[in-house]
Amino acid sequence: MPTSPNDEDPQDEARPAAGREEAAETAGQERPEARLARAVRVAEQALIEFEIAVETFRVEVENFSRLHHQRLGPMYARLDELDARIAEARAAKTGDPEDLRKAEEARSVVMPMPGVDELFHDWMDGDGLSPEASAMLTDQPVRPPKRVRPTEEARKLYRDLVRRAHPDLAQDETERTRRDEFIARVNAAYGRGDEAVLRELAEEWEAGPVAPQPELSEADELYARLEWLSHRKELLTEVAQDLEESAIGAMLRMAPDDPDHLLEEIAEQLLGEVSQREAELAALVQ
Repeated sequence: MPTSPNDEDPQDEARPAAGREEAAETAGQERPEARLARAVRVAEQALIEFEIAVETFRVEVENFSRLHHQRLGPMYARLDELDARIAEARAAKTGDPEDLRKAEEARSVVMPMPGVDELFHDWMDGDGLSPEASAMLTDQPVRPPKRVRPTEEARKLYRDLVRRAHPDLAQDETERTRRDEFIARVNAAYGRGDEAVLRELAEEWEAGPVAPQPELSEADELYARLEWLSHRKELLTEVAQDLEESAIGAMLRMAPDDPDHLLEEIAEQLLGEVSQREAELAALVQ
């Protein structure tokens, strides 16, 4: 249990202050470079943890963006096509120059109407509808499209590898180059969610050359190191901000624990909008 100042032993006040003064004097003799070196190490570790967080979020955004495009892209394309057809039907009825202009504008931004194969992605093959497509048409549960999502073990391996092999821990250009190349392989494996390769990389790093221990340098070099670390953090902050402010990043922030459910909700909303547009178009062409 933590003690308050009032709980201190009264005998402490009677003890000679020589010991405390000696300890204070010893602490006061610490070289400024030693304090700077500790600050550098703390800043390095903080930067590495921050970079891990940014890279993890980048992979999540990339994977979610891929899934978003795969599942919802054809729906957005169909909505655009229906909007163009509605505008064209309205312009054909009224002949109004403004309606004609709007119809041309709507058509200019529309891609071709997605075909059945695009709407079903890989749910249709040479033998006809896949089981997933059949389930979709009969309102049965549908297996979602394949998605790359690193397992918890893969995330653990990734974080450990980055902490140990990060290029910022190198003390010379040769070591930095080696670490840069290794971390590039680590990032690629993590982006694929390849836990087996991450394990192999962990074994490879364990068997590799031992990085030299950091050696205290002069104050000006330590200050330069701190300045570089600060600049690197600013760059990463900008990257993180861009990711968070992107459309996909904003969607992930809305449902960080269950992004798949968010996609399902958006899909339902889009299907409702498609039905409304189809009804509107049907009324115009009657």
